[in-house]
Amino acid sequence: MSQSLSNDIITPGQRLCKESDFISSEGTYVHKGYIYSSVLGFKHIIKRNIDTTNENNVNSNNNNNNNSNEIENNKDYIVVLKEKEPSVVPEIGSIVTVQVLRINPKLASVAILCVGTKALKETFNGIIRIQDVRATEIDKVEIYKSFRPGDIVLAQIISLGDARSYYLSTAKNELGVVFAQSVAGSTMIPISWNTMQCPKTKTKEFRKVAKMDQDDDTTTATTDSN
Repeated sequence: MSQSLSNDIITPGQRLCKESDFISSEGTYVHKGYIYSSVLGFKHIIKRNIDTTNENNVNSNNNNNNNSNEIENNKDYIVVLKEKEPSVVPEIGSIVTVQVLRINPKLASVAILCVGTKALKETFNGIIRIQDVRATEIDKVEIYKSFRPGDIVLAQIISLGDARSYYLSTAKNELGVVFAQSVAGSTMIPISWNTMQCPKTKTKEFRKVAKMDQDDDTTTATTDSN
């Protein structure tokens, strides 16, 4: 087998391809016909060096039983591995991917996982204060309706903060929660700028959702229907 590597960081919940294109393997999962990443890392395509001519000769007497297996065996594997690139340090203005660790009524404590598309060799601490969650109606913001522990969030560094934590903001439309799991363990689907829904139980939960990708057919269809 041979393999190719993508240089772009892959985040949990990111859609990689159709299920029909590759075989889902380490660091990925299948949902509604698509393969998604389940970890933060880099995408690898592991190619299967198959001599299809020899296989067809060997299996010529069993075509009726093995057609579906042959199609499956001709597909390459797709994996996402937790690898790290050379050291990079967050700075003011950087767009970062973070994971929410804890919340309280005044702020969300996060771990900074990557800067732009570069994975960090070690995580940095960050804080999203209640006044930095969104740009409008700041007095109505509630942290528990914006983030939950475990959420993956896109944010921007606005200050170096104190000696222990960077100050982050999600006040732009394109910033906010990009991946969240429901109590049932399913990847939640954004249905508006402040709501996500569990596809299994249909339970809705509040979040400060990052602006949805207009190229994501699944998300667009879900939004249009609500």
